[in-house]
Amino acid sequence: MSQAAPDRHPRDRLRRELSLTDATLLCVASVIGSGIFLTPGSIAARIPDPSWILAAWLVGGLLSLAGALANAELGAMYPHAGGDYVYLREAFHPGAGFLMGWLSFLAIFTGTVATLAAGFADAVTAFVPLGAGMKLGIAVAITGVVSALNYVGVRASARFNNVTTGLKVAALVAFVVLAPALGKGSFSNFTLRPSDAPAFPLLGFGLALSPVLFSYLGWNSTVYVASEIHDPQRNVPRSLFLGLALCIVVYLAVNLAYLYALPVESMRGVGNVGEAAARALFGSGSGAILALFVAASILGTLNATVLVGPRIAYAMAIDGRFFGGVDRVHEIYRTPHVAILVQGGAAIALLLLLQSFPKILDFTTFAIVLATMADTVALYALRRRQPARPRPYRAWGYPWLPALYLVANACIAGVMLFGNPRESGICLAVIASGIPAYRYFVRRARGAAPASDA
Repeated sequence: MSQAAPDRHPRDRLRRELSLTDATLLCVASVIGSGIFLTPGSIAARIPDPSWILAAWLVGGLLSLAGALANAELGAMYPHAGGDYVYLREAFHPGAGFLMGWLSFLAIFTGTVATLAAGFADAVTAFVPLGAGMKLGIAVAITGVVSALNYVGVRASARFNNVTTGLKVAALVAFVVLAPALGKGSFSNFTLRPSDAPAFPLLGFGLALSPVLFSYLGWNSTVYVASEIHDPQRNVPRSLFLGLALCIVVYLAVNLAYLYALPVESMRGVGNVGEAAARALFGSGSGAILALFVAASILGTLNATVLVGPRIAYAMAIDGRFFGGVDRVHEIYRTPHVAILVQGGAAIALLLLLQSFPKILDFTTFAIVLATMADTVALYALRRRQPARPRPYRAWGYPWLPALYLVANACIAGVMLFGNPRESGICLAVIASGIPAYRYFVRRARGAAPASDA
């Protein structure tokens, strides 16, 4: 389990090509995508009070930051490809690492690819009326196109992320600044009459954290590509904190602009609140411009997710615990090209199975909550089992802050299991399916051992 070199697995053949700037903007690109535009309507439907809506976005960001503290220590200790697969393998057992890698690859990243592809298809409907079949076809097609783009290089993909992320953040900042300066909103949207103010909506708040946490998904993206980052012991923690801090500020500011543009009752159930807010603020012509921006933003995040996710399957494969050939690195492009193809195929299968943005969202977010809880437990286990191992970064607030993070996520998981039993059940079924899969890969590795030793 612990035979790996300090900064990479001995069989890892991916090149170190990503700087701190690349890693930070990869985090931002992975986070800021469809969520800030497509989820506020469902959040408003679950929370009727603007103050609690803002609180949900802040709580989601702080929970993600608490998780980042744990992941920063783990990523600096084990700056390998694969992220939480590696952490649970080292903390507990190869089987535990496999189940987490299986969940992360099939449910979190593959599910996110499917969600973003479905969101992109929804964004296209702002320009062309589409039926359900056509939207599904576009989602499948864009998944294939972006997978093909990542097949042919990491450096070019990182440059694309850097440019598109800079433009994305600049556009959102401009939207926030222009909203009160030139827009036709009202500050009265931030207040409720005392007679209309509801009691704290506990269940609704918990369910609202599902789309909020989905919107923060990607804050830990750099830990999965750690073996491709220069000086990862320093730059992995830095990229997590810098990227996530920027995302929290942007999300809160954009939601303030939304609430200035629209009262909460006008946001409920709206598929694209960003577009609706732009129309309310600046007129009907701005809606089309923002719809184009939404589609481009989703496409950038989809590209970042497709870049990161295959490193999990690749990491399991170089340990001999995934399908044959997934550990291959392209001789020319130096990408885990087989893993990219496997992820793309699995995402398309998920699109065909669920065929709905909200359902895929809840399925993916439940998996995220479980995975981040497992990472935090691994932090405790490694502090106890490997106290002498070098830790270039030590999690701030240990042991109390990680414990608070565990409790909060356990509550969220319970609410989601109660409120979305089908999607949560599918996620648990994915974990269960990893048990026979792990046994198969172990038997296959044992059977191949004599031949490899000969």
